[in-house]
Amino acid sequence: MHIHILGICGTFMGSLAILARAKGHKVTGSDANVYPPMSTLLENQGIELIEGYDPKQLEPAPDMVIIGNAMTRGNPCVEAVLEKGLPYTSGPQWLHDYILPERWVLAVAGTHGKTTTAGMLAWVLEDCGYKPGFLIGGVPGNFQVSAQLGESPFFVIEADEYDSAFFDKRSKFVHYSPRTLILNNLEFDHADIFDDLAAIQKQFHHLVRIVPGTGKIIMPDNDMNLKQTIGMGCWSEQEFTGETGDWQAKKLSNDSSHFEVFHKGERVGEVCWGLSGEHNMQNGLMAIVAAHHVGVLPADACEALDKFINARRRLELRGEVNQVSVYDDFAHHPTAILATLEALRSKVGGTARIIAVLEPRSNTMKMGISKDDIAPALGRADEVFLFQPPNIQWLVSDIAEHCVQPARWSTDLDTLVDMIAKEAQAGDHILIMSNGGFGGIHEKLLTKLAQPKDTDRQY
Repeated sequence: MHIHILGICGTFMGSLAILARAKGHKVTGSDANVYPPMSTLLENQGIELIEGYDPKQLEPAPDMVIIGNAMTRGNPCVEAVLEKGLPYTSGPQWLHDYILPERWVLAVAGTHGKTTTAGMLAWVLEDCGYKPGFLIGGVPGNFQVSAQLGESPFFVIEADEYDSAFFDKRSKFVHYSPRTLILNNLEFDHADIFDDLAAIQKQFHHLVRIVPGTGKIIMPDNDMNLKQTIGMGCWSEQEFTGETGDWQAKKLSNDSSHFEVFHKGERVGEVCWGLSGEHNMQNGLMAIVAAHHVGVLPADACEALDKFINARRRLELRGEVNQVSVYDDFAHHPTAILATLEALRSKVGGTARIIAVLEPRSNTMKMGISKDDIAPALGRADEVFLFQPPNIQWLVSDIAEHCVQPARWSTDLDTLVDMIAKEAQAGDHILIMSNGGFGGIHEKLLTKLAQPKDTDRQY
């Protein structure tokens, strides 16, 4: 078939394009902005990319148009597809119809940690010889691509609760039919499409409903929002992690980079890896439990995790200049901000200074839904710098006023960079948090830090 993908440069749609190409289809696609690294990754797979949405790209007519969830009515290509009666579908539906039949799907769902945990699980299966397929919303460090068909029945997928398309407002994950389901956690997020927590729980319960009776749902024992969701009805086997569950992880180092794994009170393995933070330790435990469901021994899974390399933008060290370290993280929700800062604090110790830099960029943050929780989440930082985007209806100064530590803000990115660089001292750790590119702030800051500091002139 000739498949044309609208919105191809998103991580999900780009991964889907790779799978379609691997199945032998001719794949083309378009996006508003075609740029690396996704454009390079796709072109290397032999996929033709078109910038913009001129309807001429639909001539001659493709056999199928896959429409990304960023596409809306009024988009020239969307209108042309509808006007001409071309066959179209959503990305998750295409996966359901053409990739996932007869596969043992291991899905990773939850508000936080999906990409990381899915990457861990895919790597454990790969390292243990299972040759899995996978689709992950990022490129795990142990792989060169974000998706592969694999050579076995097993398929790992990052199961997102965001909607599927403008014509299918169900969450993506209801299309995936998992046999093994990880539910990492559940909080209110995606305020642009969900009215409240109950609306998200309803979608999660749709996912729970389609797990077979012999399938397995893996979840922490202390998440009340998930417990409420499961309380709506569950027809599958359940396995819990945590103090009252069958599985526990107990840290052997302060930063959780070294921990033991216990199953029903018996020590079954030990992990010593390059990741930090209790949240990553719990993500790793989830991957171990899910892999166990398909036959991987916990000790083998632990050994694989020793070699795990996380996806980019997960507490990623971007550079060190004049003894100042600059990190990048995808954190875009108060819980994720807190977890990342705690991980960095446990890594660098209690006396090192941490400077937190935040861009409120996610749709939920832009709407101000979680605004009151941001200042407390930043509590482990010694200083805070906030960027005021031009397209939100509230002021980041409201957050600054509620921070317990010194907090400054700016509407201009270059000014913010100057402010941070002036404040930075040898031994500092600067953590930049955004779910976007943040205007290239990382390179700008590293360049600025390399320059001699301006001294106050005396007149």
